[in-house]
Amino acid sequence: MAFRLLRYFIFFLGLTLFGLGNAIAVNVQSLGLHPWEVLNVALFQRFGFTIGTWSVMCGLVLVLIAFVVDRKYISIGTFLNALSIGPIMDFFLHLNILPHETEQLWLNLLILLMGIIISGIGGGIYVAAGIGAGPRDGFMLTVSEKTGLSVSLARIVVESLILIFGFVLGGPVFIMTFAYTFIQSPIFQFSMKLMRSYIASLEKKQKGQFELPL
Repeated sequence: MAFRLLRYFIFFLGLTLFGLGNAIAVNVQSLGLHPWEVLNVALFQRFGFTIGTWSVMCGLVLVLIAFVVDRKYISIGTFLNALSIGPIMDFFLHLNILPHETEQLWLNLLILLMGIIISGIGGGIYVAAGIGAGPRDGFMLTVSEKTGLSVSLARIVVESLILIFGFVLGGPVFIMTFAYTFIQSPIFQFSMKLMRSYIASLEKKQKGQFELPL
């Protein structure tokens, strides 16, 4: 029980860092954002509400689609992810303590890189917790399975369509939009691998405590 609670703590720690990183990036959005955030910002600018609210709504739409097509990749973690990241983003944005865009390009790049790194670390941590795939990841896996495309190609196709849609709505697309994934993915992979090793070592220690000597 205690170990499962620890996994949930790690999961929410990852979600918090992911939301924080996205909030930092949104503050320097003129340099470009990740395709999903391009869409969320575009919807916010067009229709109001908050960026986090649109993140929740988009996430729930993806969960609904995946639920109808194939429920395999939907779990409690999918819903927690869909419902948590948006409010976490809004919380940090409303605090108004995060760095904002400046007139210095190098400083704006530094701020955006900080956001990308933090969200990459957070993404790796919450995935490593093993509570369940996020709505976007689950949707990509469903598309891959139903179309026969590789997961990476399915991601490229889906995110390209989302990017086009967000761009048409007036979302912030610029050079860093296309560099975002290339920077974030290695950080995500490293963070996930490190956290999985840590969780595995804790699980091994816990099992060792309950083994009775012969």
